[in-house]
Amino acid sequence: MTLESMMIVAAIMFCIGLYGTLARSNVLVVLMSLELMFNGVNLTLVALAKYVVPVGIEDNIAAVLTGQVFAVFIITVAAAEVALGLGIVFAMYRNTESVDLANATELRN
Repeated sequence: MTLESMMIVAAIMFCIGLYGTLARSNVLVVLMSLELMFNGVNLTLVALAKYVVPVGIEDNIAAVLTGQVFAVFIITVAAAEVALGLGIVFAMYRNTESVDLANATELRN
């Protein structure tokens, strides 16, 4: 795969995730869409790290793996986001017996 095709796939993944986040009212679908957006960004970072290496640092392993390191940090943040989001979903379902975002304002009490 070329850099252009990987960037196109990443942009499509991000756009699908953005649409799912903005258009859906189910909290679980919104969380899955956010994960899809994170994966689109991860794909972009890894593709750029693979194909765009500055001249003269091909032997410096720390400079070559920069995209992969950022991707690991994004995966860590995504895991924390899912854990927190699922806790909120469980509390919301326990109170309202629904996971609709329209009922999310009732958790303020």
